[in-house]
Amino acid sequence: MKNQNLVPHLWFDKEAKEAAEFYVSIFPDSSVTNNVTLNDTRSGDAPIVSFKLWNQEFMAISAGPYFRFNPSISFTVIFDPSQDENASEKMDEIWNKLAEDGKVLMPLQQYPFSEKYGWIQDKYGLSWRLMLTKLEDRSRIMPSLLFVGDQYGKAYEAMNFYLSIFSDSEQGNVARYPQGMEFDEEGMIMFSDFRLLEQWFIAMDSGMEHSYQFNEAISFMVNCDTQEEINYYWDKLSAVPEAEQCGWLKDKFGISWQIVPTAMGEMMSTSTPEQINRLNQAVLKMKKIDLPTLQRIYANK
Repeated sequence: MKNQNLVPHLWFDKEAKEAAEFYVSIFPDSSVTNNVTLNDTRSGDAPIVSFKLWNQEFMAISAGPYFRFNPSISFTVIFDPSQDENASEKMDEIWNKLAEDGKVLMPLQQYPFSEKYGWIQDKYGLSWRLMLTKLEDRSRIMPSLLFVGDQYGKAYEAMNFYLSIFSDSEQGNVARYPQGMEFDEEGMIMFSDFRLLEQWFIAMDSGMEHSYQFNEAISFMVNCDTQEEINYYWDKLSAVPEAEQCGWLKDKFGISWQIVPTAMGEMMSTSTPEQINRLNQAVLKMKKIDLPTLQRIYANK
């Protein structure tokens, strides 16, 4: 499988490695692919783990109790009975493991929109939506963005904003709330999906009262081959100057992104501890990543 250009990134207090191993033990075709530790960060030593779940790439970091997961971003997992006759049983098995010390947000059962669906927050606070349906050409695991509170009604705008930025993108389905819904205005987005690079996303509005908003606990890493690409995504996405730090930014909807050079991952995976430390100390001083500078530091020039 080709490396994804866009990778979900999970922020943990201390549990990144433990959580990655837990998820890898649950999902098929899953593995931990790399471990590295960044020394002397603002959070002290910060272990980073890269892993795949059902061939979907993730990255996670243990960097202190600054951000906590909430259901504004969850991960929808598709189980396709046309591809696997045991899809429903596999879904039950994964649900039961995620439910251990977790919290059920919507019970696993039949709904008007799905033969079988459930929404759950696992023991680490990460939210998952499990659905029995046809996979079609979608990603098997899709980040799901829930626009609530001050962001309510902006799902369609956000989808089109992201589609305008990523040249390799595609709009999928759009379903709007009908008239007469208890919490949601007619015309708001009940469900939509769209593709950015190789990753499919889901976006929805919810007019129910929720106590959470998007935060940095889940961000999306855009891997760039050149400084020109880094500059492009940074300029298009960044909307909160005070959030700009170490390649991180926050867009106008409150969603966090990391605009990082593809070469950074290659450097980190092949570096000596001394090289990793030099790179890390350089990144800590940057807002937008300066790739030529990192390349010189990596080469110790």
